[in-house]
Amino acid sequence: MKILVRNLDRTTTEAELTNLFSAHGIVQSCNLVLDQKTKESKGFAFVEMPKPGDAKAAIKNLNDKMVGEAKIRVKKAEDKNSEPKKDES
Repeated sequence: MKILVRNLDRTTTEAELTNLFSAHGIVQSCNLVLDQKTKESKGFAFVEMPKPGDAKAAIKNLNDKMVGEAKIRVKKAEDKNSEPKKDES
């Protein structure tokens, strides 16, 4: 399951996120989104966990948790392709 983590402290690293989510199960991948020019965090990341039960536990336990100087928001990531395109007529 792909999880969206928002409102990250700009100093939070991928390693810290992986460690945080690993407490709830196996982390398949962790991708901190960086600004292409400055290479600094944009304040959000995607974490993938192969077991849905582990992912749901991580979402429940980590949403609204203080990490660094920020209270993170954690939810299931929406699949970009799941919503039908809207007509612009």
